[in-house]
Amino acid sequence: MPKLPDPFSTKPTKEQIQTTREILDAIFKDPQVKYGLKEFSGIKIDEALNIFEKESGRFYIRCLKRDKDILVYDKNKNAGRPEEIIRQLWIFKLITDYGYHIDQIKVEENVYFGREIRIKDADIVVYHKDKISPFIVIETKKPDEKKGLAQVKAYSNSMGALIAVWTNGQVSQVLYRLHPSREYEYLSDIPKNGESVDDLKKKRLVLTDLKRDYDLTEILKILQELVFAGTGESMFNEVFKLIYAKIFDEIEARDRTDREVKFKVYFDDKQTLDEISVLFDNAKEKWEGVFEPSDRIKLSPLLLRTCVSKLQGIAILNKNTRIADEAFEFLLPDVAKAQKGQYFTPRHVIKAAVKILNPKSNEYVIDTACGSGGFLLESMRWVWNHYLDKETENKKIDYAKKYIYGIDFEEMMHKISRALMTIAGDGSSNIFRLNSLDPSSWVEETEEKLDARKKLKKMLKQFPDYRKNEENQKTFKYFNFDILLTNPPFAGEIHDPLLIQQYELTKNKKGKYPDKTERDLLFIERNLNFIKPGGRMAIVLPQGKLNNTNAEHIRLWLIEKARILAVVGLDNNTFKLPAPAKGAGTKTSLLFLQKWNNDPKQGQYCPYKEDYSIFMAASKKSGKNSSGEYVYLKDKNGNFIKDNEDNLVINHDLDEVAEAFEKFAKEQKFSFWR
Repeated sequence: MPKLPDPFSTKPTKEQIQTTREILDAIFKDPQVKYGLKEFSGIKIDEALNIFEKESGRFYIRCLKRDKDILVYDKNKNAGRPEEIIRQLWIFKLITDYGYHIDQIKVEENVYFGREIRIKDADIVVYHKDKISPFIVIETKKPDEKKGLAQVKAYSNSMGALIAVWTNGQVSQVLYRLHPSREYEYLSDIPKNGESVDDLKKKRLVLTDLKRDYDLTEILKILQELVFAGTGESMFNEVFKLIYAKIFDEIEARDRTDREVKFKVYFDDKQTLDEISVLFDNAKEKWEGVFEPSDRIKLSPLLLRTCVSKLQGIAILNKNTRIADEAFEFLLPDVAKAQKGQYFTPRHVIKAAVKILNPKSNEYVIDTACGSGGFLLESMRWVWNHYLDKETENKKIDYAKKYIYGIDFEEMMHKISRALMTIAGDGSSNIFRLNSLDPSSWVEETEEKLDARKKLKKMLKQFPDYRKNEENQKTFKYFNFDILLTNPPFAGEIHDPLLIQQYELTKNKKGKYPDKTERDLLFIERNLNFIKPGGRMAIVLPQGKLNNTNAEHIRLWLIEKARILAVVGLDNNTFKLPAPAKGAGTKTSLLFLQKWNNDPKQGQYCPYKEDYSIFMAASKKSGKNSSGEYVYLKDKNGNFIKDNEDNLVINHDLDEVAEAFEKFAKEQKFSFWR
């Protein structure tokens, strides 16, 4: 490997690292931008760069190539040059990762167009070993910039370079063209020093080659522009076909010789289409019900190659499911994005709810409006980490397949939740596309609903009375789940009289059924019917349901059916979403219940009481600001804190609330927290 030139050949001091870190925070402003520089995930950025104060309030970096100090931040003007940071990191990466010698690299290289010299120079040019022929032209942009692809193509064409790279530090586009008469094709990476493009294409791709720290959302944004802007095809549908094909391939690769992956670009576009189509057909068969049997990849071979080139180098099966979670939010069409607050409950809210209910390894868990599957995912992880931590991976997967259930009516969310549960640990077996509120709609003789009924029948409550039991087998009204966690959709009214008359809670004060009713009323009653005696429930509800005078009959009904364990008021910003999406404007609470149970043989013991203590709390730190953007925790030095999955830690107080409840539960001798 070529030796790094000064000033990076010496290790920086702690003081230098701290200064660099602080100035980088100032340059990039948004912590998500700095920590989103996934192109340099293998580089300790704070140590690779050495930023220093040369003049009062003016901070410089010593350029690797130009051997001079470059101004990168002016504290007096609060002005920085993020694109220069990206350039320096790329020079560092070219030397350390790709093996190029510093003499092969030039910066701010003049680009000639006919007789004129272009005023705007190429940011980085990498030459062949002869140091005469340009090989790669790189255009570096600041992280929030998306333009410049046409510019780098023009530079590459003018200089006769085979490869053009556009990069903003978060993601790169690598284009290759052997001759000006040909179309550009997209490569998954650039060749290392001494490699040709053909060498790069011939490389066998194995599981260990796949990146685990990347920004899938940024990759999808590029595909949106390059592939889907003019195709007329649904980006959501086509990308999910590829996501599932890739998940299948990564699972199968574990048992292949050398763990080779087949989801990649091949020399011939037809072969690429054939290989990816076979993977997708296998995925359809493995995850029955996610796609129609007749579904096929609709992208042209050329566009498919572009998509595969951007996806082939990343590991979709990744312990850090937040990567996929955020990317799937991006994939939602605009109509769904406006309502996505109902689908994507903030993960810190979910984790607190799961901790409070403390699911065990022998308890069945369900979410009847599972959206993206967040409650299911965190319940599964809770059990893995607290009750199955010494078990094998296979034992953990067996638990997920047996005990985790989810229902959602929306087709897109069904695809997302099954994908996320598969990525996290194949807990997707029992996620069904059904209308939770109307079990009469489950009787259709489709393959999907036959499978759902077969699996859910195992969870039906068994009655000693023969006729009541037979009726329940037909109506799917009463179930035997231990735990239910959900954030059901509040919006909308139910007008179907047959559906309204299936529920007690829909009756008005005079005991009559109205012409219409609120959807969340049905979810409250339906969800209690899903859990067994002693079963526990957490549900997000509009706060009005808990304190409005006209909702007194709802509260009385609940008190008769279950013990109120806790009520946690959520801050107004909790479900807010950044523009243009619209988050929930309604003030909400988390309600925790346990169904009365005087018989320990039927479930967790919870004998009926008229007088008992209720845990009450109000969250004051939502983890978001008034614009719906996440707020992150800093240490005493002002540096952002990361968790063990390398995610920024959200600044909220629900962990403290959950810990306080645990103490309360043990004092009250709740059977599930002893």
